[in-house]
Amino acid sequence: MAPGSIVLLLSVLGVLGAPALGDPGPLEDVVIDRYYIPRVCLREVQMGDFIRYHYNGTFKDGKKFDSSYDRGATVAGVVGVGRLITGMDRGLQGMCVNERRHLIVPPHLGYGSIGVAGLIPPDATLYFDVVMLDIWNKDDKLQITTLSKPERCNRTVENSDFVRYHYNGTLLDGTPFDSSYSKGSTYDTYVGTGWLIKGMDQGLLGMCAGEKRSIIIPPFLAYGEKGYGELDITPSQLAPSHLALPRLTCVRSTGTVIPPQASLVFSVLLVDFHNPKDGVFLEHLEVPESCKRRAVTGDFVRYHYNGTLMDGTLFDSSYSRNHTYNTYIGKGYIIPGMDQGLQGVCVGERRRVVIPPHLAYGENGAGDKIPSSAVLIFDVHIIDFHNPEDPVEIETVYRPEGCNVTTRDRDFVRYHYNCSLLDGTRLFSSHDYEKPQEVTLGTNKVIEGLNTGLLNMCTGERRVLIIPPHLGHGESGARGVPGSAVLRFEVELISMEEGVPEGYLFIWHGEPPASLYEQMDLNKDGEIPPEEFSTFIKTQVAEGKGRLMPSSDPEKVIADMFRNQDRNQDGKITAEELKLKSDEDQEKIHEEL
Repeated sequence: MAPGSIVLLLSVLGVLGAPALGDPGPLEDVVIDRYYIPRVCLREVQMGDFIRYHYNGTFKDGKKFDSSYDRGATVAGVVGVGRLITGMDRGLQGMCVNERRHLIVPPHLGYGSIGVAGLIPPDATLYFDVVMLDIWNKDDKLQITTLSKPERCNRTVENSDFVRYHYNGTLLDGTPFDSSYSKGSTYDTYVGTGWLIKGMDQGLLGMCAGEKRSIIIPPFLAYGEKGYGELDITPSQLAPSHLALPRLTCVRSTGTVIPPQASLVFSVLLVDFHNPKDGVFLEHLEVPESCKRRAVTGDFVRYHYNGTLMDGTLFDSSYSRNHTYNTYIGKGYIIPGMDQGLQGVCVGERRRVVIPPHLAYGENGAGDKIPSSAVLIFDVHIIDFHNPEDPVEIETVYRPEGCNVTTRDRDFVRYHYNCSLLDGTRLFSSHDYEKPQEVTLGTNKVIEGLNTGLLNMCTGERRVLIIPPHLGHGESGARGVPGSAVLRFEVELISMEEGVPEGYLFIWHGEPPASLYEQMDLNKDGEIPPEEFSTFIKTQVAEGKGRLMPSSDPEKVIADMFRNQDRNQDGKITAEELKLKSDEDQEKIHEEL
């Protein structure tokens, strides 16, 4: 401790009645004991400053003659303009916010030889215990300190924007008066339209979503002389008007949140903002090099998404459900902003869609995860899309020269294929098996789109088929195939066999023999067992007189033919039982007639 401080401290203790070496005699000036000085002192009281403080006033014997604490209200006034007793004017000079001082004011700097009738005797030395709560000046400006700011800031707050922010509000001495966090919701309002105190209107300008600021607002840009809250004036607790204390009505608060002439400190986190004139903002994160088609109104889109608020809070995700979101666009099935934001997407595109609340869930929000008036950000990945009117899209990758014979319905074909989703997800492949896939076209054995894609192919031809879900596995999907999925097939035709008309198992290339039963009855015993029937049919095929329905199992086809002719199922065919299908069809026509 410096020597000067020791002398000052001894003087103070002597005047306060503490043990000392002797009475120092009448004081020439105010004695100041700075018994608590805050570590951080951003500002000191100067002449002409407005201040707010609490105090206790006593005589040397400790008897109290006045106290702001007893009145339940701080004292506010201007330093150095004659509104305070001279000793107080001098004693408050240089104080910091939250600093505490003991002041000893000699009579000639207090109320002199006159005193205050009934309250302060003549020639009284006054003792004040003061704590400084607030300092400001009419020339003060708003003080803004950026505490943190996102690296990416595409837009900042302007007048007429609607903002949502969290805040902690304190007085300059650190006393909290309000907090949005304690209410569990942001403060939502327009900027620059008179809904906020002037200082906050100015302090929010230029902020980015996610930015944190400290905003110190002087009283004349805050709540001024009136403060904020209900006031209950108690006349009996007013300070005597003839005391040279601040000439400001002293009141007791029954619910005052902010005292008169209080500087306010707000710690603000801007959660999000928008303007009522805003539209949807799009950011193309990744667009495939090849984009042959873009989605339009009426298309059915399957996409994955993460939905967040502007501060990064996740409110929904299709990935968490392991299922795409599937919907028509432009038809009102989804929020207007997403309806607009998905227009023009490509398959495989990744897009960020920023949607203002008037194109999302508005003032009501949605559930407990999307607050009122929230800006929504969707990071979208387009898996596929189609239109209910889409046909099968066929791209010929390779077609052999001199191709004169192509596949038709009822033909038996063998083909290899790879099947995937449009995002490249592999589903199935015939190469995983020992032999190619086999099917008779037009028999509803494969999905309609694949059947269509295999028609009019040459042996050795390769194609890529894009099959919309209404020609694939539909809304329900299939094992391993998601609902409403567009499928991509790479197909190669390995071989083909000419088919037979629907309902036929065997057809003649010319006219059938006139005496068909006699020729079929090889041993001429008047009945045809399975062995004779099979031998006859195979001979006709070998001689090129007819052909079986193509199949990987000709024996089964012949067995089915025999079963159809053996009408009483006794294991042999008689002359009465044997009939050509054309004859059977003619008999049916006569029966109907």
